[in-house]
Amino acid sequence: MNNVSHQFNEQYVPVKALLIYNSVIQETDSFEEQQTEIYVESYDIGKQGNPINAHPLSLKEMNVLSEFFQSSQELQNNYLQCRGVIPQSLIYVSNQSNGYAIWYTLPKEVDLFFTDSLGISSGKTKIPAMLWKATKERLQVFALKGRSKPHADTSLYYAPLFNLSQDGSVCMGTVNINIDRQTHLEQFITQWESYFFNSYFTHTLGNHRHCKGNLVQLWQEQVGTGRAFPQHELIKNGRTLKDLIR
Repeated sequence: MNNVSHQFNEQYVPVKALLIYNSVIQETDSFEEQQTEIYVESYDIGKQGNPINAHPLSLKEMNVLSEFFQSSQELQNNYLQCRGVIPQSLIYVSNQSNGYAIWYTLPKEVDLFFTDSLGISSGKTKIPAMLWKATKERLQVFALKGRSKPHADTSLYYAPLFNLSQDGSVCMGTVNINIDRQTHLEQFITQWESYFFNSYFTHTLGNHRHCKGNLVQLWQEQVGTGRAFPQHELIKNGRTLKDLIR
C-alpha cells in the first residue's frame, strides 16, 4: 500500500470569518424583489480560534475571495455566459446569480401543439416576431410587429397564444425546466424556446384579449395553411422594451 499517513495528519485551521448583515430598505409584494442593503463584516481568527479585529470587508479581501471561488471547478458559474460570438438575437443580458436574458425572434414557421379540448389541429403555422425574457425559472413572451430588431421604445403586443397571463408570463404546466448555473447563454435561449414550442397549449389566462378576434378561430384558420400571420390581429399591451429592463 502507498504511504498515505500524511493525509491523516493534514489539518485545516480557521483564518477568516464573515458576518453578513441584511437590512430591507423597501418592502414589495415579492420577497425576491425586495430592495435590501448589505453590510459585510470581516473577522480575523486569533491563535485561540476566537474572532478578532472586526472590520468592514475590504476590496482586497473581496478580490481574494472572488479569485478563490472562480478557481473552484465546482463553483464556476457559466450562467448566461456566452460560449462564442454574441447571438444577433440578443437584446439584453444580466448574468447575476438569478439574472435574465432578453432576446427576439423573427416571424417564422413553427410546430404548435394544442390539446384536443381547444378544437385546433396541431401542426406547422406561421407566427409573428416575438420578444422573450427569461430567468432560470420564469419565461415571458410578447409579440412584435414587423421584422426589425427592437429598440428601447419598441411597442410590445400581447402574444396571440394560449397559456399566457396578462404580463406575458408563461404557464409551463408540467414541463421539467432544467436550467442551472452551468447553462451558457446560447443553450439558455435554445432550451427556453424548445420548452415553449414543444409543450401543449391548453387554455387562456386572465381576462385580457389575446388578439382582436377569437383566439381559437384564429389558429383554426392559420394552422397548416402556410399563410403569414395576420399582424392586424395583434393588440398593444401598453409596454415597451425598456419596461422589461430593470
